[in-house]
Amino acid sequence: MTAPASASLPPGALRALARRHGVTPKKSLGQHFLVEPALARRIAQLAGVGSGDRVLEVGAGLGSLTVVLAATGATVVAVEIDQRLIPPLTEVTAGFPGVRVVRADAMRVSWRSVLEGEPWVLVANLPYNVAVPVVLRALEEERRIRRMLVMVQREVGERLAARPGDEQFGAVSLRVAYRAEASVVRRVRPTVFWPVPGVESVLVCLERRAAPPVEADEGTLFAVVNEAFGQRRKTMRNALVRLGVSADAAAGILERCDLDPRSRPEELSLDAFARVANAVGSVLPARSQRPRRRRVAKEET
Repeated sequence: MTAPASASLPPGALRALARRHGVTPKKSLGQHFLVEPALARRIAQLAGVGSGDRVLEVGAGLGSLTVVLAATGATVVAVEIDQRLIPPLTEVTAGFPGVRVVRADAMRVSWRSVLEGEPWVLVANLPYNVAVPVVLRALEEERRIRRMLVMVQREVGERLAARPGDEQFGAVSLRVAYRAEASVVRRVRPTVFWPVPGVESVLVCLERRAAPPVEADEGTLFAVVNEAFGQRRKTMRNALVRLGVSADAAAGILERCDLDPRSRPEELSLDAFARVANAVGSVLPARSQRPRRRRVAKEET
């Protein structure tokens, strides 16, 4: 369902709203407000939301996307961390009873306390500095979010959807692929934002999988993935050695997995990593079921 044009906030109205509430974009929060109504309507359309749907919007800002999502008839939970933006966001959504404004940090809030019922669609114009951790947290911690359409920096979006051999392929790509099918659906020019960023953006769609596409202990799988991408341009054999496998055993494991010991992690698929993890699991003590998030976030975000 496409939102009616009357529900949109044109650029002049959005800037007037900001002036009335004394709001200017805050660089420390990575704020770039969407000011193009046509794109907001297109995002709602691409997200496939309509009457009766439940939408979680992260980083609602001044509400330019929020009102368009609400106009489709969907129930919208609009999450915003910046206290300055709560009054203008509340003002522009006052005419939509299906909108609930929540002041919260998407990296810390308990989704269970915010979201009621299921399923949910996450739609967001994500600040560049938190895009990867927000997407990964939603995938890993809240299964009721079945689909996402997020606007992110182009490099970040390409990383989320990358395949083996792609320039941006890495540990984040594999963590996404373990739980979702991801694709870049369109590029977004910088001029649709206020202020205009110095980078291009993209819209990325993520459809949650019913189950992971590979069979492997999750903790061991991502221990191997994290170690493999911890040092770029290193071989898989070296990664296994850093995990505690002897050099000879590492070479043997990779050969049994039909992999060259000199192969590099950016060449390997999720299935190949799963084969390696299963082989490694037979020679190393069991590892935690939870992947080591902090290290990946530091290297990949």
